[in-house]
Amino acid sequence: MTLDDIKAAVDAGQTVHWANTGYVVQKDRLGQYLISFLPNGSCIGLTDWEGQRLNGKEAEFFIAQSKDAAENPGRQSRSDGQERGAAPGGAAAHLLRRHREAGGGA
Repeated sequence: MTLDDIKAAVDAGQTVHWANTGYVVQKDRLGQYLISFLPNGSCIGLTDWEGQRLNGKEAEFFIAQSKDAAENPGRQSRSDGQERGAAPGGAAAHLLRRHREAGGGA
């Protein structure tokens, strides 16, 4: 998904995940798009500080399946058809850690 696709889906009320279903893209009350890790509430920005580069690969973002899609598993939400497991090499945890070390908070 492109940055514009992700923002449009979130604005339309769809649930967008990054890497796996533990990460959700949300828009906060200030209008910022964030990637939140549901188990502990940690988050990073959807993009770099300039708002141009995604904090993740386009292919790692996907829209949550609806109940109807879950009942029809032949339909995929991701265009690449990859499984929705954890990101290779723990990339999500690495990005969160790197973001915190750079003073981005969480």
